[in-house]
Amino acid sequence: MGYLALLRAPHVTRLLLGTLLGRLPAGMTALVIALALREAGAPYSRIGLATAAYAIAAAVGGPVLGRIVDRTGQPRVLIASALVAGLGYALLALEPGSPSAALAGAALAGMAMPPLEPCLRSLWPAVVEEEQLDTAYAFDSASQQVLYVAGPLAVAGLAAAFGPSTALWTAAALGLLGSLVVATTAPARAWQAPPRESSAGLLGPLRSPGLVLLLVGLAGAGWTVGAQNVLFIAYAENHPGGLPGGAGSLLALAALGGLVGALVYGALPWRISTATRTWTIALAMAASYLPLLLLPGPAAMAGLALLSGISLAPLLAAAFVLVAELAPTGTVTEAFAWLVTLFATGNAAGYAVSGLLASDSLPAVALCAVGGIGLGGALLFGCRRRLETRPSAGTGEGARDAGGSAGGAVAAAQEERVAAKA
Repeated sequence: MGYLALLRAPHVTRLLLGTLLGRLPAGMTALVIALALREAGAPYSRIGLATAAYAIAAAVGGPVLGRIVDRTGQPRVLIASALVAGLGYALLALEPGSPSAALAGAALAGMAMPPLEPCLRSLWPAVVEEEQLDTAYAFDSASQQVLYVAGPLAVAGLAAAFGPSTALWTAAALGLLGSLVVATTAPARAWQAPPRESSAGLLGPLRSPGLVLLLVGLAGAGWTVGAQNVLFIAYAENHPGGLPGGAGSLLALAALGGLVGALVYGALPWRISTATRTWTIALAMAASYLPLLLLPGPAAMAGLALLSGISLAPLLAAAFVLVAELAPTGTVTEAFAWLVTLFATGNAAGYAVSGLLASDSLPAVALCAVGGIGLGGALLFGCRRRLETRPSAGTGEGARDAGGSAGGAVAAAQEERVAAKA
């Protein structure tokens, strides 16, 4: 099944557009917080605290909102969280010079960021046929490459034309609009997670050892992406005039590579298991980063930036399917939220550590970038048997629930799909 067939499926275009709109603030917020607070005269230390408050709150809030979605459904959580996040953006826009308002606003915006990513990934099995799932997840992964380029560009344009406060109000409006578009679709209204396993307890999806290993491995990929950002910035400063657009061009090339990789991945027929596909792509990503250690001239570095980005989106696309297969019954949305959280946490850690190294040694930053995915890929390969799903009663691993896991309750998923398409 190709991308045209995917887009022709009922509800797919609306779900994708709504999710893209609602997720755009995620690519805007860190930059717009910095611009708004700086314009209000805030010191860089306060900007750092506010940005950290947003990131930490988002990391904590995502799994919490995901668990609520699994228990109560999607529409109410999406709309309520968008409204609360909007209050956070409003605080930032109205009182950027107030330390308490800035921190509270950033924390609210992060904690209540609508869980559109995990919700969409929970919906795919109810919206498209099973043979289209890889294409759907690949298209989903490719869209992220666009978001994290479009978000900063939107902030820069709005801030230059109307000021940072307008960009904050825009982020609030986009989050609410996207959430409304998704929450009012038939699939989102019909979707319901199957009864949660009593044995899941407080750990929820983290009760699955295979899922935990997968998430830790993907945190290594997040680390690499964060460290790569610092590497490209430091490299561009060391080669002034050698690369048109500087670090921005290198980052854009990496994003373009991810977009191409995702589109190719989704178009290919796969006959190996999802687990094998995931660790294979992780090792391929590690190999694609190794040439960065050479730190060649600007022209060659541009080519390596493109190469380094190719495997990231396919890795995430494969991981989306594997998360759904490994998540215990009734916890799939929370599991997807944990993926977002662990990847973002790894990203922030890689950014921080490589930032400390950048002033002393560019090769050390390159090694830091390569090391994240190298260790993550090695972990996934070494624990590959724990990633394979096998149907087993009572575990939830390998069972296909209406939200996306694979296996035993096929009839329930088919009934869900029919209801969602009605």
